[in-house]
Amino acid sequence: MGTAERVDAVLRSGTAPGLHAVVVMRGGEVVVEHYGEGVDQRITEEPRHVVFDRDTPHDVRSITKSVVALLYGVALSDGLVPSPEAGLVQQFPEYPDLVADPGRAHLTVEHALTMTLGLDWNEDVPYTSDANSELAMELAPDRYRFVLERPVIEEAGTRWRYCGGASALLGGLIERGAGEPLPEYAAKVLFEPLGITGAEWTKGTDGVAMAAAGLRLRPLDLAALGRLVLGDGLGIVPVRWVREMTRPRVVIDGPFRYGYQWYVNTGDRPWVEAIGNGGQRLLVVPDEELVVAVTAGEYNEQQVSATAVLDAVLDR
Repeated sequence: MGTAERVDAVLRSGTAPGLHAVVVMRGGEVVVEHYGEGVDQRITEEPRHVVFDRDTPHDVRSITKSVVALLYGVALSDGLVPSPEAGLVQQFPEYPDLVADPGRAHLTVEHALTMTLGLDWNEDVPYTSDANSELAMELAPDRYRFVLERPVIEEAGTRWRYCGGASALLGGLIERGAGEPLPEYAAKVLFEPLGITGAEWTKGTDGVAMAAAGLRLRPLDLAALGRLVLGDGLGIVPVRWVREMTRPRVVIDGPFRYGYQWYVNTGDRPWVEAIGNGGQRLLVVPDEELVVAVTAGEYNEQQVSATAVLDAVLDR
């Protein structure tokens, strides 16, 4: 049974009830493209029923973080942002008290890229609660200060802790270096060169694009980003950066690792992946020239639909 037949079997079985779309590419060719319908929710809006097609943008939630990592690599090659080894807090001189804090002096940009800041940060509670650190950041009057002033609970670089605040800081560094908002810079250096014209970026109440979870793309656009990673940047993102970004750096669990804002599997079937709340997935399997883009509506729930589809594609 081929890939398309396996995916079709999942759709007919009802084991992916929250699926909104799936695009599968092998060797640069689209072999599966499916769109459904269901309840969806833009991150700042109320849920509504949507009938999806190839032109419908979808929240990709935390896949946004992985896109920000791609943008950081472009900005770095253009000399607009500090290197991963550079001090982090020092990039925000408007907070002299934090810059002068010896307990934060060892923080680097790489600690943000790998989510190993060692700060008190909790995203284990639902994203509807202000006990969730990312939501609290979005409600704060100054998102960057909110992140940087979190209590230090362990030395940076010692343990991976999921942190949307790290991605917000990276987005802020890109905006400062580029001298323009993140959506405009992304359109110019990444989306337009890839032929992506309909990207949307939800902003926080402060008018700043949400670098942790605000991006909206068509599933075909997600797949195009996967092709870029598969193709070592396609001349848009530096080859060296793509390889550094997807190199396993921090242990999460078993063969599951984290690179620069991308997940990496180091098992018998190596892959890299971007993951977003609700079942948003972008999977790249280099050895098989495989890219899978999935969107779904299971926000703050178990991502059964995305899992079922990916299991079918990977035949596992």
